[in-house]
Formats: sequence, C-alpha cells, structure tokens
Amino acid sequence: MPVKRIFLIVLDSVGIGAMPDAAAYGDEGSNTLGACYGTGKLSLPHLQRLGLYNIEGVTGEPVKHPLGSFARMEELSKGKDTTIGHWEIAGIVSPKPLPTYPDGFPDELLKEFSKRTGRGILCNLPYSGTKVIEDYGEEHMKTGDLIVYTSADSVFQIAAHEEIVPIEELYEDCRIARELLCGEHGVGRVIARPFVGASGNFSRTSNRHDFSLQPPAETMLDRLRADGLDTIGVGKIYDIFAGKGIPQTYRTKNNTHGMEVTLELADQDFHGLCFVNLVDFDMVYGHRNNVAGYTNALNEFDVQLGDLLQKLRPEDVLMITADHGCDPVTPSTDHSREYTPFIMYGADIPKGEDFRTRKGFGDIAATVCSLFGLSSAGFGDPLL
Repeated sequence: MPVKRIFLIVLDSVGIGAMPDAAAYGDEGSNTLGACYGTGKLSLPHLQRLGLYNIEGVTGEPVKHPLGSFARMEELSKGKDTTIGHWEIAGIVSPKPLPTYPDGFPDELLKEFSKRTGRGILCNLPYSGTKVIEDYGEEHMKTGDLIVYTSADSVFQIAAHEEIVPIEELYEDCRIARELLCGEHGVGRVIARPFVGASGNFSRTSNRHDFSLQPPAETMLDRLRADGLDTIGVGKIYDIFAGKGIPQTYRTKNNTHGMEVTLELADQDFHGLCFVNLVDFDMVYGHRNNVAGYTNALNEFDVQLGDLLQKLRPEDVLMITADHGCDPVTPSTDHSREYTPFIMYGADIPKGEDFRTRKGFGDIAATVCSLFGLSSAGFGDPLL
C-alpha cells in the first residue's frame, strides 16, 4: 500500500549514548536516555513495544517481538546543536561547526546591533538562560538595555521583559540581529527569550522564537514540496528551517500541546509529511539538569504516543528520532554529542527489523523520500 502520510517526531535532545568522538566535545560518557532510565521511574510501554530498548546500546528491557523497525543513528555533521541535527535529519551534512562565542560577541557587531535597535547591551557572555535573567533582569528593567548572551551552542540570545520590550519589538530586534549575523558570524539561531515577573521571581515565557539560518542546500522538505506533497511543521520546525519548505506551521506552547496538535492533524486528510519537534525535553529539563522532570516528560509523551498510535491509518508511517543529547546528570548544562534513536512503524513497515548503527541522520530523509516514491539522492541511504 502506498504511503500517504508520514509523522516524523523529533524528541529534542533524547540521545541514547556517547558517540565515538564525544570526548572531543567534552561529552564522554553522556547518555541522556540512560540517565532517565537510571532514576527507576521511566515508564515507556509504547516506545518499548515499538522497539526502543531493542536498539543497539540502549539500556532497558527489549521485547521479543517489536512492532517497529529501529536503528541507532550516528551524526556525521560536526556539531551537536538543534539546527545542525535537524538539518542532517532533513538531508544536509554540515562539515564545519557553526560559530560559537565562548568570550562573547565582537564589539563592532554589538555596536551596530545597538545602533539599529536603539538599545544598549547587557551581559554578552555565555550564560544559563535562567541565571542570566536572575543576574541581569533588574538592571534591564531599569535601563531597557537588551540582555544578550550565548551558550556552548551557536546561538545569539536576546532576553527582555515583556513589559519593558513588547514581544513584537523583541522579535524585530532578533530580525535585525539575524541580518547582521551572517558570513563568518552566521550563528545557527538568533533566539528571542522573553520573560516576566518581578525581581527575584523572573520566569521565561512560552513566547520564545527562533530565527535560524537558511539551510544551505536542498532538504527533503524542498523535495517533497517540489513534488506537490504537503509539508507541515509542528513546534519550532518552521523556525529551524527558516520557513524553507514549510508553508504550513503550528506553533506550540509545550510538549503536551505539540502532541495535541499532532493528534488533531492525525484526524485530518493530507498527503505528505508532518514534522514535529518536542522541545521541552531539551529546553525545560536537559539544560537545567532536571533528570526527574526529563523522565516524567518522557513518560507523558509515551501516554500521548499511545493516543497517536490509535489514530494511525493503514497508509501512515510513524517515525521517532532525536537531534542530539542533553544529559541531565552530567555537570554540563549544554548539549551532548550522542547517538540518537530511530523507530519506524506502520502497517507495511517490517516488524522487528534491526538496522543497527546508521552512519548519518540523512538516512531518515532518504527513507522519507523513498517511502513517497521520490529520489533520495544526496541525502543518505533509505532504510527500506
């Protein structure tokens, strides 16, 4: 039976163990899923039945007869961030890491940014997103200066209180930064980080918005669109690809909302790809080293996954993967260089097929294209 709909869900940062080159990234021994499993409170019956614990190197109880096919994915790109990970899932290998700024951004760049926004700059250092508003939020409230910071990833982040800098103004400031951050300073993402509250009790809001680099080459999204297929983004997929190849998008507030939107889309008739990112694993729990919260979020996803499985039609295929790791029990609060899981399920998908370790996330893009009867050339090797 020909495939009509593919649901590709990215569990943001759910890595399954350190890659061979993890030490070069400071991530030796990282294992995001393993850390959650180690709490003794991980309960993923649907993922387990699909074959999660049958994947090479994954700690857990494998099942004798998995319902899905599965593989361990090894990233070829040089990096461990969201942009590079998603681009590779969509078929682009990045031979060079995107630029990072461990000492902050260059003065000349910030001077031009300040001139164009009409606001001063605070911080300009790598910082935890919650700590930076704790340390600079009060001064920002007094001066109106923008809190600019980065991390170990290729990001230019702007934090501002919603009562001091209205959301649309903050987004426009991000567009200005995105325009300036090109060429040698072409960071992967410019991120709006609005917050609310009073001094001593600041909290970030769900109005985060990412302004990404345009993908430098054709992705599976472009190829699907060129053939007239639907491409639907849920969560920050639209932002990650700077809108390229994704005419239909649904913004989400959190993981639960993201799955609710996906469940609604499963009731609709479309012909093409529904590409979903669930960011809370990474943003809310991984970066904050909250292993209990991370574990609970995985459990909650598994419940909603059960609902989605009930809605799948005979001509549907479900794919589940991740873009990198973010081990919540290591001293680091940054992403980790890890293998990622890949699970594929559908009426005509082989059950229990173990594709072992695959060299490159691009095999996912190749498989998507192949299932729709399109060429997978340049992306990777289809699993089927």
